[in-house]
Amino acid sequence: MLIPPDVPLSERAFGFLANLVYERSRIRLGPDRQSLVAGRLRQRLLALGLDRYEDYCALLESPQGGDEVDSLIDLISTNHTHFFREPAHFDLLARDILPRLAEGVQGSLRPLRLWTAAASSGEEAYSLAIVLGEFARTRPWLSWHIDASDISQRMLVRCRQGIYEEEKVVLPASEWRERWFQRGIGEREGYLRVKAELRRHVAVHWVNLFQEGYPVAAGQDVIFCRNVMIYFDAPSRELLVERLTDMLAPGGHLFVGHSESLIGIRHRLVAVSPSVYTRRA
Repeated sequence: MLIPPDVPLSERAFGFLANLVYERSRIRLGPDRQSLVAGRLRQRLLALGLDRYEDYCALLESPQGGDEVDSLIDLISTNHTHFFREPAHFDLLARDILPRLAEGVQGSLRPLRLWTAAASSGEEAYSLAIVLGEFARTRPWLSWHIDASDISQRMLVRCRQGIYEEEKVVLPASEWRERWFQRGIGEREGYLRVKAELRRHVAVHWVNLFQEGYPVAAGQDVIFCRNVMIYFDAPSRELLVERLTDMLAPGGHLFVGHSESLIGIRHRLVAVSPSVYTRRA
């Protein structure tokens, strides 16, 4: 049965969904999100042959509902991103942080480790990869690795592919397109794909930031966790920052979004620039 646009998501059903999402992901869905949730779930209910949101809630509560919870979180998560978003962070990384990090590993076999913890469809991860690729052009001895993770399986498929519409690949330097992307032909005309020489440095993982352990090595030199904590309440932000701090190497850096702050939560980091923090060495 088709779901008419005016079939409501009741407050009771929304409350159940909001509590379940918070329990599994710490994403806080306030009352202002009720219509957004209804819109995002409408097509999912159609695909499952359900005609009421209450039926969907019943499915989530059933023994068969475990995998569907992941689909629910995938559908309601926000995935806005673009290449070199908040460019001051990338400038600081290239100008100041990477030279010091590279000096610290020169002569060793240790790679630089970077983690983009809310990678979405991959633009942030490949922006970092371009910065590292450019930096390493004059330092061929430098080894580096990027972990890209997200809670959305849909976005991770795109991240692994590394394929983007040409008009959306807006980069700080025009020559970077030719250097780091290949143009699509035939049915892929109008698209660009990140070249394999960059993609090989990027490992993609599904991660719930509040899961028990991460499939990412500890001792990260740089962690980008930007524009995701705005969806969490203060206790969840504090817990997440504590866990990310544990994942940093001494002297490593945590980047959060420009609209985010660690003010009001306990942490063990030192602010070095707006929305950039370091773990004491």
